[in-house]
Amino acid sequence: MTKRCWNIILEEMIEEAVHLGHDTRKWNPKMAPYISAKRKGIHITNLTRTARFLSEACDLVFDAASRGKQFLIVGTKKEAADSVARAAIRARCHYVNKKWLGGMLTNWYTTETKLHKFRDLRTQQKTGRLNSFPKRDAAILKRQLSHLETYLGGIKYMTGLPDIVIILDQQEEYTALQECITLEIPTICLIDTNCDPDLADISIPANDDTIASIRFILNKLIFAICEGRSSYIRNF
Repeated sequence: MTKRCWNIILEEMIEEAVHLGHDTRKWNPKMAPYISAKRKGIHITNLTRTARFLSEACDLVFDAASRGKQFLIVGTKKEAADSVARAAIRARCHYVNKKWLGGMLTNWYTTETKLHKFRDLRTQQKTGRLNSFPKRDAAILKRQLSHLETYLGGIKYMTGLPDIVIILDQQEEYTALQECITLEIPTICLIDTNCDPDLADISIPANDDTIASIRFILNKLIFAICEGRSSYIRNF
């Protein structure tokens, strides 16, 4: 990467407030190497390190996508939910943006059973079969379908465990991260100044509290995935 390109990325990150961390009283000492300064009681993330780890993550997802690997994007906090859904759909990735259900990956058999139920109900709704049931039974099934759509809608086409999981808030999605660690699924994690940088395979230090910062990091990763998928299709 040229010096000019590097400077442009750093300027973009400043514009999107990627560098703004948490209150200095709310930090994880392990984040010290990733913090460049304190300003008005707030830690400032070292954007040179952010850019370096983001570039490493983009290389990883590009390579994985070019080999047909499957991704799961996890971001359930309000600031991230809409961006997660749009980005995942654009890159044909699976996603969870409402609530992480404990055991979603570690108890995959149960999740798969729920997905089969979900697909069956969707088929019945599309064909009009749900309306053939007694009114009370149809109402119960429609509520079940709505519940499954909310929590499993983003993984409805997932047929097995993902190859890589992208997590947009370590604190918020700690259960998801722990499940990935248990299953040895590679993870890319956006980490703020109150996080543990040692947990994910690639940790990207950045502000995880604003839509602009989350979207900036996510869009870079999604672009790399889309480029990798295009390469995979060309070489298939």
